[in-house]
Amino acid sequence: MSEQTVDAAEPTAGRSGATRPKYVLAVLLIVGGLLGLLAAFNLTLDDITLLKDPNAALSCSINTYLQCGKNIQSWQGSVFGFPNPLLGLMMFPAPVFVGVSLLAGARFPAWFRWTFNAGLTFGIGFVFWLAFQSIFDIHTLCPWCALVYVAVIPMWVAVTVDNLRDGLAGRALQRVGRALAPWIVLITVAGYLIIFGAAQLRLNILGTLF
Repeated sequence: MSEQTVDAAEPTAGRSGATRPKYVLAVLLIVGGLLGLLAAFNLTLDDITLLKDPNAALSCSINTYLQCGKNIQSWQGSVFGFPNPLLGLMMFPAPVFVGVSLLAGARFPAWFRWTFNAGLTFGIGFVFWLAFQSIFDIHTLCPWCALVYVAVIPMWVAVTVDNLRDGLAGRALQRVGRALAPWIVLITVAGYLIIFGAAQLRLNILGTLF
């Protein structure tokens, strides 16, 4: 009777996945969040530097194509009316908090996990939009922005697959999550290839370094 009650209350909970400590996911979120914060912090400093001196040489400016200055000063750099890095400073502490909480054995309710997933979905959508705006419109690959791309893509993939695998979207999608779980690294690499492959084809980034 107790087993039936549990199944009725959590029909697709994926109990083994939900109760097992998610150490790998936790570390990924902590590292990803800290890398994102590092990038956002340095972009904020560069933004302040350019406000003081629009012609200042930034540490991230390697050459014409590998630089942050054009991105910061473009309209895409302040889409919501304030510098994009401020958004990163507000949002990247969330993965760090979730990762540390998971290491401590916390179990989050489904609504929290989907809300966190929604935030990451906004993040990855914004990342791809900014990346292609940078590559095809601004004609640069911003090094600090690239670090954000590197951080956000695996976090989104891992959290989304984890939620599906734990049955938070129903049994049918739980099977999808379980099938995708072994391919998280490959999916992440594919995301990297889309962005950095486009940068290489469009801007010949490697050629500018030699």
